[in-house]
Amino acid sequence: MHLCQETPADWWEVETLYDLCFAPGREALSSYRLRDGVAPVADLCLVLRSEDGIAAAIRFWPVCVGGAEVLLLGPIAVHPTHQGEGLGGWLIRESLSRATELGWRRVLLVGDEPYYSRFGFERLSNVIMPPPTNPARVLGRALVKGAWDGIAGQVEKFGQMLEK
Repeated sequence: MHLCQETPADWWEVETLYDLCFAPGREALSSYRLRDGVAPVADLCLVLRSEDGIAAAIRFWPVCVGGAEVLLLGPIAVHPTHQGEGLGGWLIRESLSRATELGWRRVLLVGDEPYYSRFGFERLSNVIMPPPTNPARVLGRALVKGAWDGIAGQVEKFGQMLEK
């Protein structure tokens, strides 16, 4: 496996991987509305390549919560032929390390707490994703001690706070 930053030429291959791994209509989820028209954080969008193509991919997007910049992790996917090999964990650990190095303070995702808790994510009861998100699946991780302290409210599209 070779880890590298996603390039514009990878976009459609990554999108095909997401289509393969997620249910139809994934773009209707609230997290996609937050990404619409916003560029991903390119330095953190990573792919793992095998000799057969992209085996796994992760993307990050900027959002705002209570006026604070937050990284929204997702989607992350591992090709079915490579699931169970630890590739998702590798991508999460590597991307969070890079996010810290780049000066990001906090990360948000919508996901399964038992899985993501092993990477330091925990439920954010004061952070509200747009509906129809299940509040129990709104998870966060501070990349800097105390980075989530006092951060609460609705998750908003990046730049929306600046336009108000």
